[in-house]
Parts: sequence; structure tokens; C-alpha cells
Amino acid sequence: MSEMPSVSFVSLGCPKNLVDSEKMLGLLAEAGCAIVGDGSGLGDVLIVNTCGFLSASRDEAVGILQEAAEHKRNGDIQRIVAAGCLVQRDGQGLMKDVPEIDALVGVHNRSDIVRAVTGRKRNELGSSGGADDSVLFLGEYHASSWTEANRSDQTRLRLTPAHYAYLRMSEGCNQKCTFCTIPSIRGPMHCKGVDEIMAEANELIADGAVEINLIGQDTTSYGQDIGYDAGLSGLLKTLNTLDGAHWIRLMYAYPSDFTDEMIDAIAACEKVAKYIDIPLQHISDRMLKAMYRRVTRNETEKLLTKLRERIPGVSIRTTFISGFPGESQADHEELRKFIRDFGFDMLGVFPYSNEPGTPAHRMKNHLPPELIDERVDELMLTQQDVAFEMAAARKGKNFDVMIDDYGEGGVYPARHEGQAPEVDSVVYVEGGEYDPGDIVTVRCTGHRDYDLLAKPVDAGLPILQ
Repeated sequence: MSEMPSVSFVSLGCPKNLVDSEKMLGLLAEAGCAIVGDGSGLGDVLIVNTCGFLSASRDEAVGILQEAAEHKRNGDIQRIVAAGCLVQRDGQGLMKDVPEIDALVGVHNRSDIVRAVTGRKRNELGSSGGADDSVLFLGEYHASSWTEANRSDQTRLRLTPAHYAYLRMSEGCNQKCTFCTIPSIRGPMHCKGVDEIMAEANELIADGAVEINLIGQDTTSYGQDIGYDAGLSGLLKTLNTLDGAHWIRLMYAYPSDFTDEMIDAIAACEKVAKYIDIPLQHISDRMLKAMYRRVTRNETEKLLTKLRERIPGVSIRTTFISGFPGESQADHEELRKFIRDFGFDMLGVFPYSNEPGTPAHRMKNHLPPELIDERVDELMLTQQDVAFEMAAARKGKNFDVMIDDYGEGGVYPARHEGQAPEVDSVVYVEGGEYDPGDIVTVRCTGHRDYDLLAKPVDAGLPILQ
């Protein structure tokens, strides 16, 4: 291409993938590419940053790439670039489903995105096979991939609203959960240094973020690979000194590595949200052992008790997997009773996904999909009862919320400290005039299913009965 092309971008998957998308967009903008936003038509090049974690996410990505292929055949776009986890997982095998793809960029080589967008097209290589085609797959993992240039997420073009952002503390994972594909896709755990994280946090705050959401495949293991003995607790205390941050939120906290020092730091640091996202996956000891979670039910219950006793007002979010190979009806009922009795503030349930290449894929006694779906529904209905009771109990209580968007009809979507963006319920604030990122004290007037209804305390509220 004689001139720098315009680019359209589709970002799929989790917040960690979103950070990759934002970094790639920043690199493309710095290189002179025009970024085409929603509603502005298609650019010369369409990039799809894929998720490859589950088979359902693979199907979604392939479907979008096939739609892009149709646009390419119609002349609407000139080039298709596939990036991200599915590229890292499938390599050039992805091109069997979508042969119109022109370039592949794996998760460890984001900086190759500019070359993938501006370099030679496949039909200009003079070969449909052999060594030349190796330029298409730009993502093989090797130790030198985690260089400062490739791990830095600074100078991003953010896709989140201005008032909140995701900050990736680390890449990869050293846990060996038998159902998970992440270590094979993202590699072993590599942490950023504290100075790097602080520099990125300050940049995000300067860009308007007042909420920093800490992410990584396993945030409680932070610092282990770089010899940072203070670990997550030390990082949280340092982040607590940030000027301009209102909430610093911890996501993806692995339960077996959660220490007393981490609990104390969350309790003591006023800017650290009293919110913990701790994926537990199951509670039956049989299933925890089969999943290789390195934690027992008794240890899990002791940790959850500590969190509630030592962090006043803490909100706990978790996720479970239903239908893991060999899960008995007794295992399922044990999990359902645990969900009902403990009372998680937020909870999600995933149906087990049989992923090739994982130890669980080779296990016996896989459950039929219809039984898995039935169990997922039962668990979510159990949580629904818990959530509705907790929502009703908030009526008449005052709390602060962060406005998330401009209101429609005088009603503003917002979140309190115990609600993370995009994954949790919300608070609908009626009355007043606000901008995204504003902090407002409200009183809860009721709830609509999972979501809370509220009005500003300075709006002359009636006394609730």
C-alpha cells in the first residue's frame, strides 16, 4: 500500500485481550493509520483480535472472520488480519476456515501488527506454501518475547470509557488447572515491575481514568517470577499512593495464593476497592482435585471467612464451572447448597467446555451437554434468589456510586464499589445531572431484578417505609 491504510478493529474476549487491542490500536495510530470507528463504515484493513479460550469463543471469532472474508470478496476491504489468542492457539490452522486471511499476529508479538497491516499481501509472496508462509504467523512464544517493548501497555488507544481502565499486572500463568488453555496460549507467568505498573497507572489517570481495574491471569501470584518479595500486598500499598485514583479494583485473584498480608492490604488501603473477584470453580473436594485447583473446600471456606471478617463491607464475586468430567449429582448438589448458604455478592457459572489439549479433555465420564445446561440453570437460579434478597436488603441505604454513562430520560447507569464494570449488575440513578466518572451519594429506593434503583440523597427523597 503506497499510503498508510485506514483500519477497522473488532476486539473479542476478556479485558486482557482488550488491553492488547488498545495497544495495537495505539501502535497503528502512531504509525499513521486512520482508525475507523463504529458507524463510520469499514477501513481498508479489518483486524479481528480473537479469543481462543473456549470452543464457543473460537466459533464466534471464525464467524466474524468469515463475515470479513465476504466483505473482502465484495471489495469493501483490502486485507484481513487475525490476531490474539486463537491465532496463538491454532496457528495457521485458522486459515483452513478462513483462507482469505492475509496475516496472523499472535499474542506475544503485538508490535508486528503494523507490519501485518502494511506489509506484502499473501498473493504477493509468490508461494502458497513453504518457508515464505512463515511470515503469516507472527506469534511463536519464546523467552525473549517478554521484552520491555512488548510487555508495556503504555500509549494505548483506549476502548473503555475515559473514567475507567484495565491495568495488566502480568502475562501468562503458572497454575496447571486441568480445564484451562491459557498457559498453552499465553505462556508462563511474567510480571511487570512495580515502577512499570505505576508509570502505566499514572498515564491512565492522566488520560481521565478514576478507576483502575487490576488484571492478569493470576493476580495473587504477583511478583513471584521477578523476586518481588512484597508481592501483591506491596503493590497494592504502592498503588494506594496514586493521585487521582478513586477505586483500585482487584480482579482474577487465585484462591490458593491469597495471603493474610494481601487481605490486610485490601482492608487498610482506602483507594483499594473492597471488592474481590476470586474464581473458585467448584467447592466439592472431588472436583477441586480433578481440576487441580490446589485448594480444598475447608481451605476455601476459611479464606472466605477471613475476607468477610477482616475487610468490612467487602463484596465477593466468583465463578464456577458446572459439568466438569465425573461431576456427580452429589457434587452438583453440594455446590448448589454452598452457593445458597454463602451468599456471594456476584456470581457467574460457566458450562464445562471440552477443550482439546487440556488434561480434562482426556478424562473419562464426560457429561452430556443437556445435563450440563440443566445444572448451570439450577445454579444460576439458586444465585438469583440470593442476589434478589441482597438487592432488596439495600433499600433505604446510602452509598456512593460512580456514574458510568450519560443518562437517558434523567436516569444514569452507575456502579457502587462492589460492582465491577461490564460483568456485574448496575445501579440506575434517577435525578440530577452528571458526567461519566462523577461520584454521587445515593439512597437505594428498590431493585429491578439484579440491578438497584436509587436517587441522589440531595434530591429531597421521601422517607422509605
